[in-house]
Amino acid sequence: MIQIGDTIISLDIFEKKFCCDLAVCKGICCVEGDSGAPLEEGEAEQIRENYGKIKPHMKPEGIAAVEEQGFSVVDIEGDMVTPLIGGRECAYIIEENGCSWCAIEKAWSRGESSFRKPISCHMYPIRVKQYQNYEAMNYDQWTICACARLKGEQEGIPVYVFLKDALIRKYGEEWYEQLCYAAREIETGKIKFGR
Repeated sequence: MIQIGDTIISLDIFEKKFCCDLAVCKGICCVEGDSGAPLEEGEAEQIRENYGKIKPHMKPEGIAAVEEQGFSVVDIEGDMVTPLIGGRECAYIIEENGCSWCAIEKAWSRGESSFRKPISCHMYPIRVKQYQNYEAMNYDQWTICACARLKGEQEGIPVYVFLKDALIRKYGEEWYEQLCYAAREIETGKIKFGR
């Protein structure tokens, strides 16, 4: 593990390779799973504030799910998450050209919304768990992302490089520079870990 500020980072984030391959997976991560996308404090409010711009991109079933359940729900583990359509896919899912993706991000990409998408989606395959005095960042290996791991290996893209924009969005440029410095130190053998 590496520590930067109040963040404890798994070595997998430096060592594992990952690169989404939408042409293969078709955005199945927006469909599969036990609950909606985890939401950080304030994200449901950001969705609410931008909903007028997001809604025109949504499916009727997604709109109905939001109107019935709200912009967010609490799942069985007590976490705030996005609502689901029929207990399966995210309410904010859209399908275009045979792929699933996010109505929230579509509105943002068109300059219509100030909220890009939940940070948990943006940072996947990293999952962050909040503890009293620190955050723990771990690499999540979901079977549906096998093609992303393969593409990442083929292209030699470590998780932390693939997620540069998301990590800067959450932690800032200076934090990311420290992360890159740690990665170089690990790569050159200046930081060693017993396995």
